[in-house]
Amino acid sequence: MAEHIISLQGVTKEFDTKGGKVVALKDINLDIEKGDSYGIIGLSGAGKSTLVRTINLLEQPTEGKVLFDGNLLTGLESRELNLSRRKISMIFQQFNLLMQRDALGNILFPLEIAGVPKAEALEKARELLKVVDLEDRAHSYPSQLSGGQKQRVAIARALASDPEVILCDEATSALDPKTTRSILGLLHKINEERGITLVVITHEMEVIKQLCNKVAVIENGEIVERGEVQEIFKKPKTKAARKLFFPDGDYREKPLTKTSTKNRVRLVFDEATAGEPIIANMIMELGAPVNFLYANLDVLGESQKGQMVLCLAADKETADKQKAYLKAKNVEFIEIDEDDEYGEEVKA
Repeated sequence: MAEHIISLQGVTKEFDTKGGKVVALKDINLDIEKGDSYGIIGLSGAGKSTLVRTINLLEQPTEGKVLFDGNLLTGLESRELNLSRRKISMIFQQFNLLMQRDALGNILFPLEIAGVPKAEALEKARELLKVVDLEDRAHSYPSQLSGGQKQRVAIARALASDPEVILCDEATSALDPKTTRSILGLLHKINEERGITLVVITHEMEVIKQLCNKVAVIENGEIVERGEVQEIFKKPKTKAARKLFFPDGDYREKPLTKTSTKNRVRLVFDEATAGEPIIANMIMELGAPVNFLYANLDVLGESQKGQMVLCLAADKETADKQKAYLKAKNVEFIEIDEDDEYGEEVKA
């Protein structure tokens, strides 16, 4: 049985505001296993940042328990809590570097606080600069670094305390796409090679696809869906998950004609079905064309997934034959109803 390094049990967080009480988290139950790269995704205001700050008790929950490595964190005295927090590092969207210190000095900072001898701390900090490929920028100040370089310094600083968990709060949101891929690659390497558990807070589905093996979808302070990224990509069960995983191609930016709003389906192809010309064969065999609304190839971790949105035949009888054909070929698809943009899952 896998070992849970983080466990949230019935966690609720309320804030008192001038406008009244705001419930940011509602009865959150979440287990994260050692070695996971666990994504928590939601739209702005969903509660994801409050959730990640509850994990290390920067926000104390109003109700519920937080356990780290089997030990209860909620209720600990400040000194014991601070000792436990040393095994939980955090990186942020805006890097949070000390502007008056150079890159080396920023990495040294947590080592100094922990009382590590100066020579040992310096050796470790220099080694961590190698890990994040910034050996030549040791004496550069944050104002002299690019956004990606600043985040690499922040990652090295997070590694300085030998954490078991790194919390990533929108860590790539301030970066351009190329730099984002570079930072995600570095985090993936740290997760794989060092076995450090990652908890990734984001509103960007591409971050989840590239970095995470598991994901929880949060909406209005509640976790509405969770599981393996590959499975939720193939079979999103809730409307919130479909909104996040559903392609946002040009067809959604333009008004659909009356014909094209009927009999739409979203198909998912995996390694078993991607090599076969299923759609072309279906058109030839049934003698009925389809309208291609969207097609895309996604990379989930180290595997590829294809997805496609089609408008099937307008008449129900032909469309039903096309759906039956897809089921027979083990192609999983979601029907997109006229009134429900994200439709219902149809199992092959």
